[in-house]
Amino acid sequence: MQIISIVSGLPPTIDGVGDHALNLARQLRVDFGIETHFVVGDPSWAGAKEIEGFPINKVAVRSVANLLSVLDGNCQRSPTILLHYVGYGYAKRGCPFWLVNGLEKWRRASSDRTLVTMFHELYATGPIWASSFWLSPLQKNLAVRLARLSDRCITSEQRYAQILYQFNSGKHIQIPNLPVFSNIGEPEQVPQLITRLPRLVVFGGSSNRRRVYQRSFIALERICQELGIEEILDVGPSTGLDISAVNGIPVVAMGKRAAPEISKLLLSSIVGFFDYNTEYLAKSTIFAAYCAHGLIPVGMYYSELELNGLSPGKHYWLADRPTARLNLELGQAIANNAYTWYQTHNLSVQAKTFATQLLSQNN
Repeated sequence: MQIISIVSGLPPTIDGVGDHALNLARQLRVDFGIETHFVVGDPSWAGAKEIEGFPINKVAVRSVANLLSVLDGNCQRSPTILLHYVGYGYAKRGCPFWLVNGLEKWRRASSDRTLVTMFHELYATGPIWASSFWLSPLQKNLAVRLARLSDRCITSEQRYAQILYQFNSGKHIQIPNLPVFSNIGEPEQVPQLITRLPRLVVFGGSSNRRRVYQRSFIALERICQELGIEEILDVGPSTGLDISAVNGIPVVAMGKRAAPEISKLLLSSIVGFFDYNTEYLAKSTIFAAYCAHGLIPVGMYYSELELNGLSPGKHYWLADRPTARLNLELGQAIANNAYTWYQTHNLSVQAKTFATQLLSQNN
């Protein structure tokens, strides 16, 4: 079986959704013999015509006509599309009318066509002075149309699944909720913290890591002191900040690294620090990577809400709202819980769920 997978980007572009789609395609090939033909929805994307044997086309312009030309002319007329949806990935203002209009025409052109949509996002919100506030109704309308058009829906967030159910008026009774998996691998075994180096990792995109150093600096100092951290590894694109030490502990700027190397760094460290809204941890590939590698995930308080089976003090530690002094024994219990939570939706589990959705007959 071959499917078409529509994505916002693929390597060499840094694109979390694209990385997710590529890792999933690898697993679908290995476990179920499902081959993927990628369509990149960004005309400016510059990459190879294939990755690891997966053919790739891109839209030359973001238009209904061009999308249909790519789908019907270059993708061997596969009757099944897996769309990885995030509005801002396909339009500057998060309103990809060309994509939804095009998929409506494609889907309705033949009764044997299937559209499965993975909703990484639904629609944005924001303060009244932000463009997202004014565009939110348009973004929501597109998400509603797409949910109703799709034969099956999947999402990464518990609340998204509830909203999608409301969008399609009960059309999709079962909407799988799959927190994201680690894009840098899933080690088969993770060593106990006591055997690792007394090291803390700050991993992720530039803006996420800047928040750690600017918003969470005092909390970062406290965690390092409590756990006897001797080195901080800063992994990712440059933050533009000049930070060589945290309370005398050296910060080593590792820059961008390949996934296998990042995986090794995580496996030999004890803490993964993040500053990310705790309501949306299920969407964080950084949090997923920390969990998959058996680190103590340490973050900052954002909300009292506990979603997607995650609880502070059990699956992660809040550095700015400690309920006790963090030590290695308590940290190991948290790391174990986070690792166990992750295994319920690891890449193999997700591939099985996606295969079921892709292979199911239309209602």
